[in-house]
Amino acid sequence: MTRRTRQVADSIQRILGDVIQNELQDPRVGFATVVGVDVSADLQHARVRISVMGDEAQRSETMLGLKSARGFLRRRVAEELNHLRCVPDLRLELDTSLDHSLRIDEVLREVARERGESCQ
Repeated sequence: MTRRTRQVADSIQRILGDVIQNELQDPRVGFATVVGVDVSADLQHARVRISVMGDEAQRSETMLGLKSARGFLRRRVAEELNHLRCVPDLRLELDTSLDHSLRIDEVLREVARERGESCQ
C-alpha cells in the first residue's frame, strides 16, 4: 500500500467512525466500530471492516442498517475528502477477528487450566 492510499484509507476510517457514531439515525445500527479500511491502488474501491458488539442477530441487523446507509456514508466521505476526484465505492464487511482472538484466548486458558498452570 502506498503512502497515498494509506492516507486515504486512514481518513475514510476516521470519517466513517465519526459518522456512524454521531450522525447515523438508523435504529438497526448498534455499537459498531470501523476497525480498518483497505483502499485499492486506483482509489476506486474501499473495503471497510466493521466490528459489531452483540449477538448474531444484532450483528446482522447492524450490518443491514449500515449497508442501507452506504450511499449516505459515501456522500459524507465525499464531503470530507473533497480533494479526491473520485470517491471510492464502499464495501462494508463484518470483521470477526476479535471473536476469533477471544476464542483462541479461551482455548489457551482451558489448556493452561488442564495443565494446572496459571494464566495471566
